[in-house]
Amino acid sequence: MPANLDGQLVVAISSRALFDFEEENQLFDQAGDDRAYMALQKARLDEPAKPGVAFSLVNKLLRLNTADGPRVEVVVLSRNDPVSGMRVFRSARHYGLSIQRGVFTRGQSPWRYLRPLNAQLFLSANEADVRSALAAGVAAARVFPLSARASIAHPDELRIAFDGDAVLFSDEAEQVFQRDGLNAFQTHETEHANSPLAAGPFKPVLEALHRLQQAPAGPMRVRTALVTARSAPAHERALRTLMDWQIDIDEAMFLGGLAKGEFLREFEPDFFFDDQVGHITSASAHVPSGHVASGISNMTNG
Repeated sequence: MPANLDGQLVVAISSRALFDFEEENQLFDQAGDDRAYMALQKARLDEPAKPGVAFSLVNKLLRLNTADGPRVEVVVLSRNDPVSGMRVFRSARHYGLSIQRGVFTRGQSPWRYLRPLNAQLFLSANEADVRSALAAGVAAARVFPLSARASIAHPDELRIAFDGDAVLFSDEAEQVFQRDGLNAFQTHETEHANSPLAAGPFKPVLEALHRLQQAPAGPMRVRTALVTARSAPAHERALRTLMDWQIDIDEAMFLGGLAKGEFLREFEPDFFFDDQVGHITSASAHVPSGHVASGISNMTNG
């Protein structure tokens, strides 16, 4: 029987999201082709790359696996060439990351391999690949490689924070807000407080994390947070939606438009997902962050 990844949370990640390849990437941008980049990566095969913005997230996800069986699979899905991929695998082994699978496409978009992997999450520094993955129905985020790195204060707790509208939930309410303003948004959400919001792209990720929370194994635990610009009375529909989904969330922050960065600094997530670049800019100064190019706010680039 061929191997399969059934029943696991499958996370696909680009090499630049997992490791700090910014110096190498700068050389690629300057040269205009991949030959100098490949030569540098080949020369550094025996030099482990530094951890990247999503390293802590991946490290803790993999630590949710136990001797009783795999629960999380991380696959490298990269535009890198295969030789550069060798350095990725060597770097992973150096840090004790149990990553066994990878696809390296030398400049071609790798997102199409998300389907045979049955991946539920894709992290990449390439915006076009992220948008393609979202269009194909896979939760995806463009990582900000220069984001602050994750805190080391919670070594045995995976912490993930999510925005609500257009991330966990559909952008139905955001459309009302952008079309008719804040008062209309508040009225709409109060009138529909008992009607669950439709699912956004990251609902399957939250569901998978909830399952991992409900069946803890080993020392690792999972803690989740909703960090949203909503405020009362619009908070109620978000919470009732989570109740309807039968998903518990550990912390909820209804910030009414306040900048999210300092609140996230206190929560100390291993990663934060939001659909608005402005929120990511605020957050990335404090925590690892990724932009979800979903919903009306992302109908055009930027």
